[in-house]
Amino acid sequence: MKAIYGLFSDPDSAQHAVDELRKTGVADRSITVITSQPYEEYEFSARYKQTWIFWIAAGGGALGLAAGLTLAYLTETLWPIVTGGMPIVSWWPNIIIMFELTMLGSIVATVVSLFVTTKLPTTQYRVYDPEVTQGKILVAVEEPADKDIAKLESTLRASGIEEVKKV
Repeated sequence: MKAIYGLFSDPDSAQHAVDELRKTGVADRSITVITSQPYEEYEFSARYKQTWIFWIAAGGGALGLAAGLTLAYLTETLWPIVTGGMPIVSWWPNIIIMFELTMLGSIVATVVSLFVTTKLPTTQYRVYDPEVTQGKILVAVEEPADKDIAKLESTLRASGIEEVKKV
């Protein structure tokens, strides 16, 4: 993994750096921005697509509900028992089973989709600096060409930082 990055103390200078990197011809997929908090009003945080996690969780919940209904119905109807004129399938006690399996399906679907979308577990190294946890904003170019490193370093320095780091 080869990368060049700078740490910015405010989101305005980080946005300026992202804009300048784009002007020099760096593709969006090569630019990585890591922050410790969301900056929704800045374009660098809006460039990441929304995920389908909500719909995947809802689908997992629907599958869990269907499994709960099936389990409750089949276990009550497959065993022939005399109930004295009362209904064999009683819905009020079954609500507990349906709720639990709905939540289980939703939670499992959410966790699986989070692992898939974040590409975890991975053996691939991603650029990171511990100063991000102190409030800094990391703007990096991953896998730059050797001939572009000097140009990228000058572009990052012109955006208002003193130190450009290379990995």
